Amino acid sequence: MKPYDVAKRLIDVFVAAVGLALSAPFQLVIAALVRQNLGSPVLFRQDRPGRGGQVFELVKFRTMLEPDESRGLVTDEQRLTPFGAFLRSTSLDELPTLWNVVRGDMSLVGPRPLLVRYLDRYTPEQARRHEVRPGITGLAQVSGRNALTWDAKFAKDVEYADRRSLLLDVTILFRTVAQVLKRDGINADEDVTMPEFFGVGENSP
Repeated sequence: MKPYDVAKRLIDVFVAAVGLALSAPFQLVIAALVRQNLGSPVLFRQDRPGRGGQVFELVKFRTMLEPDESRGLVTDEQRLTPFGAFLRSTSLDELPTLWNVVRGDMSLVGPRPLLVRYLDRYTPEQARRHEVRPGITGLAQVSGRNALTWDAKFAKDVEYADRRSLLLDVTILFRTVAQVLKRDGINADEDVTMPEFFGVGENSP
């Protein structure tokens, strides 16, 4: 293990643990608001692939209503409420994910963990994004977030895997704060979230 990897992990644990402690009262308020606006469960839990493709359970605050065909709540756009959109645009829904960082599932900085079903759709080059721990934020997120095409997003993920350093991590964290304050690049041009990734050449928003 390189000195960078040791230092990065120590920083991850320290910052995430402090962040959880300081944000605990605030997270309780958010949890109550999620319960009031979206119902139970308060937390969104989903399996995601981490470093080496190893699957872990990602934890976030819920931002969508449960699917309900009788109420016309089928697509992500229909299920996303203004309250949920606010949580996403401010990244407040990500606060519980600090627990994933403490556990070692994730890092503060790295490629965003995507869906497990995408694993067999990546090219060998795109799959290199799993050479490092996934992150709460990453180079792709500060370069356009969901406004990027899949190809551009994966290229940035691989670029991070090649260029990673403490200086780059700090730069990404500062750029993340600026982007969250601007609430910019949350969605793709015509989608509430990124559209499904089906593989090379099958879709490129």
